Amino acid sequence: MKVQKVDFEVVVIGGGAAGLSGALTLARARRSVLVIDSGKPRNAPASHVHGYLGREGVAPAELVAVGRAEVAGYGGEFLAGRVVAVEGSVAEGFRVVLEEGAAAVTARRLLVTTGLVDELPPVPGVAERWGREVLHCPYCHGWEVRDAPLGILATGPLAVQQALMWRQWSEDVTLFRHTAPEFGDEEYEQLAARDIAVVDGDVVALEVTDDRLSGVSLAGGRVVAVRAVVVPPLFNARGGILADLGAKTVDREMAGQVVGRHIPTDPAGATTVPGVWAAGNVADPTETVIGSAAAGLRAAAAVNADLIAEDTRQAVEARRGER
Repeated sequence: MKVQKVDFEVVVIGGGAAGLSGALTLARARRSVLVIDSGKPRNAPASHVHGYLGREGVAPAELVAVGRAEVAGYGGEFLAGRVVAVEGSVAEGFRVVLEEGAAAVTARRLLVTTGLVDELPPVPGVAERWGREVLHCPYCHGWEVRDAPLGILATGPLAVQQALMWRQWSEDVTLFRHTAPEFGDEEYEQLAARDIAVVDGDVVALEVTDDRLSGVSLAGGRVVAVRAVVVPPLFNARGGILADLGAKTVDREMAGQVVGRHIPTDPAGATTVPGVWAAGNVADPTETVIGSAAAGLRAAAAVNADLIAEDTRQAVEARRGER
């Protein structure tokens, strides 16, 4: 896909909910916008998007297709490809370098919405069933597995909290301690009070029957029947392209536990690098699809305000020069 030009006011890197929402807002603000996307969305394994008001249950690919059409309708452009480097500064402009074979493009401002990579526990079957019966977000998938026997694969100290949360959707919850540290007396009391079974021993694999998850296999040979397994992935932001500009990823903590890495931003999405904003999961690993779309809009409004301020300064300087 070729673009009509190479110089834009804003380049959006990443074409998911956050990027498309930001691009739509900027295009409607009459900014020249280019969206660069690699075509490998994080939620591709999922069959539906949930919790998105007005679009409940939409397929991820359909949401993206509709969003792209809306952005294009206001003059936004698209380029398929992978960004390998970003150079420059807000003073001299930014140069966005794509993988070999594609021309570089320039921008006055950048909006990075590259999302994250889910680092899954190394248990056979987890990656293969990810987004189907291997889940992590109850607000995204809890309703679909309500009342089913659920397994929680514990790998850290947040496992008890996770089990107690998923208990809202099913009365049949089993917590597999796996590699997690021993729970405390108060935690065992909470689990017992909510009728959550605790199974010790390493989980060696997930069992699949007729292309459906059917159980959790333990080191001793025991198999516990479940219909879905909850895992706590590490959420690692795709933020490496900004490292050379000085916006590096940092640890993201939840309840005192590191759950991944992200690019820090202010509430409007501004990074520590002038002229560069970030929105969606690259900035907040726990954000949902609708939250990412909202973050993209907020960041785009901040980008436009920054450009307006610069346009005004330049106009004032030009007017003074004419006197």
